[in-house]
Amino acid sequence: MAPVLSAGPLYFYSPPTMTQFYKPSVPVITIQGRWEEAFDKFGFDDGDGLVETDRIADVLRLAGYDVHVERWGIHNTVIASICKDGQELIPYDRSNYQFGYDEPRDFLPAELVQFLDDHVVTRCRWW
Repeated sequence: MAPVLSAGPLYFYSPPTMTQFYKPSVPVITIQGRWEEAFDKFGFDDGDGLVETDRIADVLRLAGYDVHVERWGIHNTVIASICKDGQELIPYDRSNYQFGYDEPRDFLPAELVQFLDDHVVTRCRWW
């Protein structure tokens, strides 16, 4: 008797879907001011200009950060908290840090500064 060859289970080829190749990424946004103004009490013309703090916060949220934004009275709307993995990245516990006055490049982690430099671009002003 001749041996019976078994082909095993049949597998059907399924072409990959777009979602298997496309991974949503964090967008690069263009703003009127500098991203640093989102941390400054007097940023975005002391809150009288085009305040883009929420757009910057949204980019951070898409990157996995927990971001809290607060309105500072009659002044600017500022990013008051950035957390990653349950750890606050704004150094409120440092005695020489003044929220809303210090340059964010001086107190934010270097990788966060680089991320913001890469994903928030200042629109060229001609005036």
